[in-house]
Amino acid sequence: MTETDENTKETERKDDPIAESILSYLAALGPGKSASPMDIAKVIGEARAKPKDPPELWRRYMTSVKQQMIFLARAGRIDITRKGEKVDPNDFKGVVRLRLPVTD
Repeated sequence: MTETDENTKETERKDDPIAESILSYLAALGPGKSASPMDIAKVIGEARAKPKDPPELWRRYMTSVKQQMIFLARAGRIDITRKGEKVDPNDFKGVVRLRLPVTD
């Protein structure tokens, strides 16, 4: 396989459904707006809930949301912020929010 074939394959690869949910939720918020990982997990939980599921279903999605937010931040597709400042996706702790990258 040639390098061009590899690049084409890479661009055709689909995002994880959780990553797609994060990106679409942040895009719907608009530029400069942010959301907590919990907000996104709740939206995903509501979208996937069945009538008999408990109201706390969103908690099942928190780990996946956190994993995907780190993946997306490392790829430069979102920013993880703490107290309004962008943090390193490889080294952060505490309460964070997610936003689309801000262009200066």
